[in-house]
Parts: sequence; structure tokens; C-alpha cells
Amino acid sequence: MSMEMKTPAFGNLQGLKVVYSAVEIAGPEAAQMMAEWGADVTWIENTFNGDSMRDTTYVKELERRNQKSLSLNIFSEEGREVFLKLIETADIFIESSKGPAFAKRGLTDELLWEHNKSLVIVHVSGFGHTGVPDRVNRAAYDQTAQAFSGYLAQNGTEEQPMIASPYTGDYFTSLMVVGSSLAALYKAQKTGVGESIDVAMYEVMLRMGAYYMMDYLNGGILYPRAGARHQNLCGIGVYKCKDGFLSLCLYGAKQNKALLDRIGLGYLWGTEEYPEGTTALWLDGPKAELIEQKLEEYLLTQPVDEVEEDFSNCKIAANKVMTFEELPEHPHFKAREAFIEWETMEGKKCKGPNIFPKFKNNPGQVWRPMPTLGMDTKTILTDLGYSSEEIHELKEKGIIKMS
Repeated sequence: MSMEMKTPAFGNLQGLKVVYSAVEIAGPEAAQMMAEWGADVTWIENTFNGDSMRDTTYVKELERRNQKSLSLNIFSEEGREVFLKLIETADIFIESSKGPAFAKRGLTDELLWEHNKSLVIVHVSGFGHTGVPDRVNRAAYDQTAQAFSGYLAQNGTEEQPMIASPYTGDYFTSLMVVGSSLAALYKAQKTGVGESIDVAMYEVMLRMGAYYMMDYLNGGILYPRAGARHQNLCGIGVYKCKDGFLSLCLYGAKQNKALLDRIGLGYLWGTEEYPEGTTALWLDGPKAELIEQKLEEYLLTQPVDEVEEDFSNCKIAANKVMTFEELPEHPHFKAREAFIEWETMEGKKCKGPNIFPKFKNNPGQVWRPMPTLGMDTKTILTDLGYSSEEIHELKEKGIIKMS
């Protein structure tokens, strides 16, 4: 595993410079994906304990690989100067904070554009930078963004809404950050004029949860929380089998007939209630309760692997609910190299997901493990033109941290 500072040439984002100041997931994960696709990513950490992601045992090794750590107090006078020099050659800057925290401390979009007019700036927050001041300035996490957006209310059982885990709001937001920042970069490279993007986590979740919301907004229709089953259709959801659970998504005329035959209700097919060609078995249908009952009874007698294979042969979308124990040994995961191993800075082996998606001509790669706090501070400052004496002085003042 290479520990060298210089980012090797690889991937579709080769040459792209990304700088971010954020902790945990929503902002950093976006930078992480770009780092895996070839971008040169500088991770700005505070000079105390660094990113709180460092408190995790294993996931930090996945979510901070390929990055460079600059430990810097960017809100101090000298630290601000370092930051602005760094921004001069960046393409994208991502920050995550409670409301417009950077602007309040003088680091406005306009100031950053004075130093780099084509810079793409991404602000990630729970509730955005405009709107009701009380809401804008509130603390927010994945769970609270889910709650405010209406997404959380759609998940769970009739009795109890439940969080969509793990950290769905954070990871959806990171994907939005990647997409919007690269879209803005496309325009900036054509015009030479940068962009500022206001990514509110609750709005990301509002958009992700709009499928059934549209029925309410336009037709006043409210569906119950799905729990383990679909709100409207038979044969869609998670069902218990003899030795495990099956995720089943039944749809299509041929598929419906095949399933009814297997659960002893083949006689319903071709009747007035279920004419040939019926593509969906609706929960408000004449025999919906019977179909669900017989399906549950049938599946309880079947080994999950066998029923998955049988249903799949009938073109029914069905899959065993895989457990962590089963994933690494599954032939398909192995064939597609879904998991890889790399070495941490301490020389320990770490296993985790590979780089996705798979680019055919310009694949991503892991070239470096998660750096230690401030590991690249000296090299980054040297590249910015700081002398050894100036770097030492910044360190003595507590403006930077090196390891």
C-alpha cells in the first residue's frame, strides 16, 4: 500500500481537486466517492481530535481511504490565510455545518470566489441556509432530517414509525452532493464562473420520499406504513420461510399465475375475479386476504434457498434476505469482487466493500489507507509555498497539527 503524498493518476476524476471541511458522513462520503474515482481529496480536520469519524473502530478505514489529512484551524487569522491559498487551486469545496456557519465567520462564497472565481462550493446542512431562522440554525442529524422531511413517517408499522437505517439521510445526501457538485463543475468549466450549492438534508429526503407523497398532494390519498409488506399489493414484501426470510416482489401475469399454482390457488386464475392477463394482485382484490394467507402458509414449509431458485426460474423477483455472515462467501459477490482487503497505516489488514460503481475504461482504486490526523499538513503547506520556519511557527501557535 502506497503511503506517498502524491495522488496517482487513475479514474475518471483524475486531476480534480476537492477540499472539504466536514465530519461524519453526509459531506465526507461525497468526497470519499470522488477520491475513489481518482480525485485529489484534502480533508481539513480540526487541531484537537480531528473528525469524529476517527472514534469508530473500522468504518473510518473505509470512509477516509485515498484522502489527505490537513489539520488546520481555518477560523483563526493565519489558518484562514492557509485555507484561502488552498482554495485557489481547488475545483470543489464542500463544507458541512449548522446553517450558514462559514458565512457568519467571514468565509463567504464571495470571498472564496475572490480567490478562485470558478470554484464550486457545496454547503451541506440539515435545513438549508435560507428559510425560517430558527429552523435554519438548528442542529441536525440523519434521524432528525428523516423526521422533518416526512420520510421517517412512511417507514415502520401501523403502530410505530421507524428510522430507515443505517444513516439513510446521510448517505442519500452524499449522493446528492456528488451529483450536484459535478453538475456545477461541468458548467463552471465552460463559463469560468463558479457555483454555490445549498444542500439541505431534509430536502434530499423529501425528494427521496416523494413516491407516495405525490398521491397525497394531488389526490389526498394516505397509505398506511408498509412495515414488512407492500401497502397496495399482494406478494410484495418480506416473508418468513422454513429457515430464513424471503424478499418477494410479485408482479406480472405469468408470475401471478405461477405463484397461485404453487400456493394451491391456481383455480382462481382465469376467473372473473382474476382474469388471465392480470398483472397485479391488489390488496383490495376479492381474494387478497386468502392469497396472503396461503402464501404465508406455503412459504413457512419451504427452505428459503429452494423457494428463491424456484420463484426466480418463474421470472418472479425473489431473493433470500442475506445476512452479514453470508455475503463474503456468496459466489456472485466473489465473482464481482464486491469485497477487498487493504492495509491500514498501522499495517493491519482491513476488509470492506470495493469501489463502486465499476468503471470499465477508467476504474477507481484504493491507493492509500486513512491518514493519521494532520499527516499531510507539512507537505500541503510546503506545496502552498510555506517555508519550514513558517510551518514551525504555525504549529507552535496551534494553527496546524502534524503527525
